Amino acid sequence: MAQRPLNVGLIGGGGGAFIVQPHQKAIHFDGTRRVTCAALHPDPAIAMQEAENWAYPIQGYTNYNDLIAQESAKPRGEGIDYALIVTPNHVHFDPAMKCIQAGIPVFCEKPLTVTLDEAAQLVEAVKAKRIPFGVSHTYLGHWTSRLARHIVRSGLIGDVRWVDSYYLQGWLAGRTEDQGSMQAEWRVDPKRAGKSCCGGDIGTHALMQLRFVTGLDVVKLSAQLETFVAGRQLDDHFTVYCQLSNGGRALVRASQIAIGHKNDLGIEVNGTKGTLRWVQEEPESLTIHLKGQPDRVYWRGEVQPNDGFLGDLPADLMAEPTIPSGHPEAFHDAFARLHRCFEADVRAYQAGTYTEADGSKYATVADGHMGILFVEKSVESASKAGAWVDM
Repeated sequence: MAQRPLNVGLIGGGGGAFIVQPHQKAIHFDGTRRVTCAALHPDPAIAMQEAENWAYPIQGYTNYNDLIAQESAKPRGEGIDYALIVTPNHVHFDPAMKCIQAGIPVFCEKPLTVTLDEAAQLVEAVKAKRIPFGVSHTYLGHWTSRLARHIVRSGLIGDVRWVDSYYLQGWLAGRTEDQGSMQAEWRVDPKRAGKSCCGGDIGTHALMQLRFVTGLDVVKLSAQLETFVAGRQLDDHFTVYCQLSNGGRALVRASQIAIGHKNDLGIEVNGTKGTLRWVQEEPESLTIHLKGQPDRVYWRGEVQPNDGFLGDLPADLMAEPTIPSGHPEAFHDAFARLHRCFEADVRAYQAGTYTEADGSKYATVADGHMGILFVEKSVESASKAGAWVDM
């Protein structure tokens, strides 16, 4: 017998916000989830007007406090099964904490919070409630990201010596925040974005890609946070040299003033036996370089186990729903994979069988905390002229 679709409530997403659109499409991707209500804007009148004008019928709320209170009071199946938080950074913590306290699982946009103390409070609350909590690091949702994780963590390219993990954009190369761009305005405002613009916004994606693929943590770092656009209060260029938990080294770098780059996230892992390369803008494949051998290019949908390099492949990886090779998966598919995996944990939570997520399917609240710690330590190092600081 088919299960009922999960009900999802949106917190934020009005006023022309971009990120809510790929999320809501991903929620509806499989027919097993649906958006049923929303508190879309801090202005109550605008919130209700935008809910009324939503592309399909949803219940509007004037604020997220009412959404959380009223939805959590409904019988299961009528209220929301999880909340999606897509507000600017400074409005992540309060609704997330209130949802946790109300027993509502949370899927939250990154970065987790604007302060380390808030991030730590969320970690403790999630642990105490034993409730699913995901952080939306989109690029972990690509099937090839998961294949890369298996290859590196299985030791197929040897011990990790060096990682270059990067995210380059050019959209803030000028005073975009003065041109009516809501997306730019809040990102360069310390009150809404936190201590870092570039590092918090996209540097955390590069960090998460490194941690997800390699299984290694940053234990010490030396950072430079730079602001190239005159008058801007926060960094638009972010460069961090890292010592890894296995003794290897890494560069986590991000830029929003690199003209010509759009959403150029990628990772290169150099091991003692070979190198892995993956690029988000070309997510259908990854490349393996082995010494003295032709390059191996693995395409999603065409990967076969035990081919002379790959051994057995995890059953859950190979069973992951994908479209046939040659029909490109992309951004929306990655979002859908994250929501699909989060759905499984929400259903387990409701059935009383949920066990703490390990970060192999989506970024957890602990991963989100690590991202905030990384940004805080990078800001600290940069304030000391790039001095090495411990994580």
